[in-house]
Amino acid sequence: MAVGFVYLVGAGPGDPGCLTLRGRECLARADVVIYDYLANADLLAHAPPGAIRVFGGKHGAGPHPLDQQAINELLVEHAMQGRTVVRLKGGDPMVFARGAEEAETLFAAGIPFEIVPGVTAAFAVPAFAGIPLTHRDWVSGVTVLTGHDAEGRAGPRFDWKKVATAGNTLVLLMGVTRMRQNLDRLMAAGLAPQTPAAAIRWGSRPWQEVLEGTVGDLADQVEAGRVRPPVTVVVGEVVRLRSKLAWFERRPLSGRRVLVTRAEAQAEGFSTLLRESGADVLECPAIEVRQRPEGLRELGGAIAALESYEWVLFTSVNGVEIFFERLRAEGRDLRALGACQIGVIGTETGRAVRRLHLEPDVIPDDFRAEGLLEALPEASVRGARILLPRALGARGILPQSLRERGARVDEINTYESVIPTSSETRLEEILTSGPVDCVTFTSSSTVTHFLELLDRLRPDRGREFLEAARIACIGPITEQTARAAGVRVDIVPDSYTISALSGAIARALRKEEL
Repeated sequence: MAVGFVYLVGAGPGDPGCLTLRGRECLARADVVIYDYLANADLLAHAPPGAIRVFGGKHGAGPHPLDQQAINELLVEHAMQGRTVVRLKGGDPMVFARGAEEAETLFAAGIPFEIVPGVTAAFAVPAFAGIPLTHRDWVSGVTVLTGHDAEGRAGPRFDWKKVATAGNTLVLLMGVTRMRQNLDRLMAAGLAPQTPAAAIRWGSRPWQEVLEGTVGDLADQVEAGRVRPPVTVVVGEVVRLRSKLAWFERRPLSGRRVLVTRAEAQAEGFSTLLRESGADVLECPAIEVRQRPEGLRELGGAIAALESYEWVLFTSVNGVEIFFERLRAEGRDLRALGACQIGVIGTETGRAVRRLHLEPDVIPDDFRAEGLLEALPEASVRGARILLPRALGARGILPQSLRERGARVDEINTYESVIPTSSETRLEEILTSGPVDCVTFTSSSTVTHFLELLDRLRPDRGREFLEAARIACIGPITEQTARAAGVRVDIVPDSYTISALSGAIARALRKEEL
């Protein structure tokens, strides 16, 4: 069997956006990923679904933390079995990350490898905290040190006096346990006690914490706050600039935990908007779109007679995607629509149609069935044959009102919303991780299914979880469903879109803080 290949990949400081393009390419081809506790687990989504995922953290942050020797042995073992292995390490693998030791192990075993640099926490974390490491008016150099030494070593391999008097900004990584000792050494070597200093915990993550002080009092602050690793310490006059440059914490949802219940396939855009506003996004899909075989067969018959329809109405992105997927499966293309007019509910549904190079004839300003009914020309509906492919269990007002106007409506339930099998485990993790600031609902199905999950896991006190959070609904129909189920609703945007909902959440939670 041919020997495999190992990529030593830097995962960056924690923010998933800091992964390099090369790092993502390597993850995409991985058979095995061995990742540290400092590497954001969200990055594992870039690996193939069937890839083996092994937690290799050494701080007890996972179920089976491994020591360095065990990690080295795993790298060799998997590579010898012909697998492509990604060793995903926080920051840069060559900067205080023991990547060189792992590379030496691979070299000794005759295993080919590549080192993929990452964004080191030494430079990235201060930037996320609004602390520039250099500035033309303040300092021209940077010294990066490890906050602790290798086990068994008699002392550090640098001269404290030279470090303290060089005039550079100092960055100490992994320095919590010996922070007081190291800061005392710097002062003893000549660094003024009043020199500004900052301790940054979980830098670049939504829950980033920053303590500001001086070399003389920072250790007291860290101990009083019981701050735990991972922490990056920055020492130097540039810390003063944080009062102007602390952009990360100024985002409207900074430090807020927001729960997204949207279907996994559709959650990414919404989650991205919330994260860009600073939120710690927790995804627990309450619905999963499942196509209905009987509905698809019925839709196939309608597509065969598509020329007989005057209108095709779409009420969701799912309805659009399933319809055109079936259109192709039936061996037809856009020409089959012929003279059919297209009506849609909502801008997202409209975008889904436009992506297929079709222009909807009707998009009402009111993103509800009532809005579409009002926007459809009376004369074009009377006597017309209308195809309505949509979800099982959708509101009956649209087909009923169209029939009352004299239309012949073929309502075909092509899909249904079900509770994903993995959501119960995910919700249990969220419930035990602490309170959230906001729970979001983007459809009536997300409300009903989430409440079913919640009542199943916490039959006696599940609603307390919702009572402690702000509840955000995308529109009035979803709001009505929530209120009918006894759920208080706090946030409903003026426009019923994901973008508007994200903005409304940001405004509401920012006001609450003020």
